[in-house]
Amino acid sequence: MIASIEGELVSAEDGVACVRVGALTYEVLVPAADVPALAGQRGSTVRFVTLHYLEGQGQGSSFWPRLIGFRTAEDRDFFDLFTTVKGIGVRKALRALQRPFAEVAAAIARRDEKTLTGLPEIGKKMAESIVVELKDKVARYAATASGGMSSTVGGVTPAASLAGAAGDAVIVLVQLGEARPQAERLVERALQVEGAKAAAEVLVAAALRMRGSV
Repeated sequence: MIASIEGELVSAEDGVACVRVGALTYEVLVPAADVPALAGQRGSTVRFVTLHYLEGQGQGSSFWPRLIGFRTAEDRDFFDLFTTVKGIGVRKALRALQRPFAEVAAAIARRDEKTLTGLPEIGKKMAESIVVELKDKVARYAATASGGMSSTVGGVTPAASLAGAAGDAVIVLVQLGEARPQAERLVERALQVEGAKAAAEVLVAAALRMRGSV
């Protein structure tokens, strides 16, 4: 199992990055969202968190080892979750994930099928399936754009009455499309259920579950 790879980026095109590590050059498949940034890094040292899998060839008569490279472990975990949806294989997911993973996760969390159908390979029925299967599983990915939440996200500062993790949860809900007063009410309800020490992603997930009852 190859968990990560670091080396010189030789080339990056058509969804494949070639990374030279010593005397070896590895082909690393990359999500469509990461391709534009990689194009300007040729000759630089890059590091990918990787997913190692076997790809069937010739109707399953043989298998080739493949590496997929991600910027972060969170991106790798989201990709792994995304491919659990029936009808979304690895190659389809690589092409479909053309926007930052946190944005896709946020669209799923707020049940935004219109945004999802704007992704390559994703039609209306597939968008519906993605929302049904993943809407309650993606809160932590929607909440961790750029690898983690801070006390100020997207220029929004949490209310003084809802500080710490609760304030962060309010910010995420606002980013997901909730009006701020509604977001605060949802988080207050979530605190009652999950407790004052609950992490922000736990509060967001609980708030999304309660959204229809507030």
